Amino acid sequence: MVVTLSCDVRDSDGESLEEGTLVSYLHGGYGGIFPKVESALQGQEVGHVLDLSLDPADAFGDYDAELLRVEPRKKFPETLEVGMRFEGVPGEEDEEALIYTVTDVTPEAVVVDGNHPLAGERLIFHATVKEVRKATEEELEEGQAAEDLGITAAEARN
Repeated sequence: MVVTLSCDVRDSDGESLEEGTLVSYLHGGYGGIFPKVESALQGQEVGHVLDLSLDPADAFGDYDAELLRVEPRKKFPETLEVGMRFEGVPGEEDEEALIYTVTDVTPEAVVVDGNHPLAGERLIFHATVKEVRKATEEELEEGQAAEDLGITAAEARN
């Protein structure tokens, strides 16, 4: 099944991180949404309202200080600002590639963080089920909802 949700996500202080975002995912363990959310939505229908508290382990994981790195400034482009993101490999294996966010820039060094910006945060997840439909063969083969495949939900239903 493909489930479409209207989601509001807040941090533990109640500050809005996302509001009214539509999310469609392939239900059934395909990794398109947090497992705790997917489990709570099992068997639910359109109109169901879900309120969950997601500990870091249920969302983006704990903050890992080992993913904070200081690199020589010369390894980066001349134009560089805090908040820019780069793909990098922390170890020797290409499968370990992470997205690093620049958190500080000095004339000699650049500090980059490979943690997700919400790592270590408890999240308040509120969602309403907007649509539940049978997944297409293409969605099942690709393991993701049509919207992630570049087609609309209406096209997928036809």
